[in-house]
Amino acid sequence: MGLRRAGRIGLRVLGGVFVLWAAATLTFFGLRLIPGDPAQAILGGPGSQASAEALAAVRAEYGLDQSIWAQYGLYFSRLLGGDLGSSYSLRTPVSEVIGAQIGGTLLLAVLALAVAWAIALGLAVWSTRGGRVAGVVGSGLEIVAAAVPHFWLATVLVLIFSTTLRWLPAVSTQGPEGLVLPVLTLALPLAGFLGQVMRESVLDALDAPFVLSARARGEGESGVRWRHVLRHGALPGIALSGWAFGWLISGAVVVETIFARPGLGRTLLNAVQLRDVPLVIGVVLVVALGYVIMTVLTDAVSRVADPRLAVREREQERVS
Repeated sequence: MGLRRAGRIGLRVLGGVFVLWAAATLTFFGLRLIPGDPAQAILGGPGSQASAEALAAVRAEYGLDQSIWAQYGLYFSRLLGGDLGSSYSLRTPVSEVIGAQIGGTLLLAVLALAVAWAIALGLAVWSTRGGRVAGVVGSGLEIVAAAVPHFWLATVLVLIFSTTLRWLPAVSTQGPEGLVLPVLTLALPLAGFLGQVMRESVLDALDAPFVLSARARGEGESGVRWRHVLRHGALPGIALSGWAFGWLISGAVVVETIFARPGLGRTLLNAVQLRDVPLVIGVVLVVALGYVIMTVLTDAVSRVADPRLAVREREQERVS
């Protein structure tokens, strides 16, 4: 039993390492496909009018005069030693740049995930209790919300709440009011997607044997829904929260740019435009690591919410 569990943990660790390696590798070679000279990016871009001697010196300093495979090996040897390198454009260690920007993006992503969950659960409860009309309306709202692009939604929210009603700032500010529109822009499409899977799970749970047993024991309808149905209905949303976190971080690239909000999203966009390879890979690795951690956490939460998962594992271990 102990060896089997240790093997499962080992596979998870290897899977996480593979995700990080694949993310860094694809990013490294993907950036090499972007037209332009990295040496010019280091010296300030094409408009810097750097001399041929300066370009040659930079290529030699950063190993850019070697083959792409040699550059790949050199960079990964540094990564294995815990060195993310220095930003070409900012001339600052990548770890310091990420440390200065990650807080705002994490706050945005966590708040958006919480708001998306609240909206999705509310839609699931309302659409399954309100009859056929509520079900059709709820399903339509979920489909529309899930299909809305971030940039379009952000524009509409700014026009309504900033330009017309003047309730909220169009540009993100330091106060809590500056978070409302960016959080809603990220949360509403995710809420539509989560709402679809949760509503289907809630409908399945309403006809499940454990719900019929609870009703047979005399438990009220509210208790059945809150203690049993919603707990079961939330399981698909919990399982998808790891993916949702990565999706929110990628959406932050658009949202932080539109609302002029500092964070990893804007940092990544600027780094890609400047071909700042160390900074781009550093941000991608942090996002991939966040995805791995969230996947592990959601798996643990799923076991708490659904004890049957742990029971099944113990039964499998007994059989083996």
